[in-house]
Amino acid sequence: MSSVERVQAASDFSPAELAGIFTAGYEGYYVPLSVDETAFRFMAEVSDLDLGRSRVAVGDDGPVGICVLGVRGDEGWIGGLGVAMSARRSGVGELLMRAVLDEARGAGLARVTLEVLVQNEPAIRLYEKLGFEYARELEVWSLAGEPGPARDAPVADAHAWILERRVVPEPWQRADGTLARLLERDPAPQAVAVEDGAAVVRVSGGRVSVVQLAAADAGSMRALLEAARGLGDSLHVLNLPAGDSAAAVLEELGGTVDARQHELALKLV
Repeated sequence: MSSVERVQAASDFSPAELAGIFTAGYEGYYVPLSVDETAFRFMAEVSDLDLGRSRVAVGDDGPVGICVLGVRGDEGWIGGLGVAMSARRSGVGELLMRAVLDEARGAGLARVTLEVLVQNEPAIRLYEKLGFEYARELEVWSLAGEPGPARDAPVADAHAWILERRVVPEPWQRADGTLARLLERDPAPQAVAVEDGAAVVRVSGGRVSVVQLAAADAGSMRALLEAARGLGDSLHVLNLPAGDSAAAVLEELGGTVDARQHELALKLV
């Protein structure tokens, strides 16, 4: 077991080093994650990670854990907490979380949120110990692609249409701040529209990732999802709130829930 010598800012490390630390922290996880330098840069930029306020735990033989913090206005988001297998169950996760929450308070953030897989009971206990409370359940959906009729729409128009009908907050990864960052990158998001429905998606390598969507009724939602899935080989919706109108339609179309997560929140002020 590796002991921690110090905790330091993630900005002290290169993106390539952070990618390695992040990947090692999720080795053997319920859903293993592996990121290279390009993927880490993308995640950091699109999610507004503040690497100066994110933290890395360093042990005798090098980094053993990482906790990254996203910041938008007075809202914060834990974009990942990972500890290397050699240092698990030794308090490194709690050490990192407390250090990052101190940074969040110092930045004047009002609230911090995070997502945790429902089966990850040790992490849930840690977050509850730190004062996080249950907010809602989120689902990760996937659906095989299949051509469907649709019409292209300006992203700004589709987004405005969705905003008018939004009744619950989007998760951090699909929030307006994320969309703004994605619009700065290639491939840029695109929009599809049907009668009484609109979606903003990003298509990369045949994968259609839904950023935001809304529809007036189940029929329009079905038409919208069929249209969006036709843009690639598969369609994916990250962290769709359980009970969302899109969930029932995704199930009807043969979609599957790949993961369920609890969204937890901690009020800092």
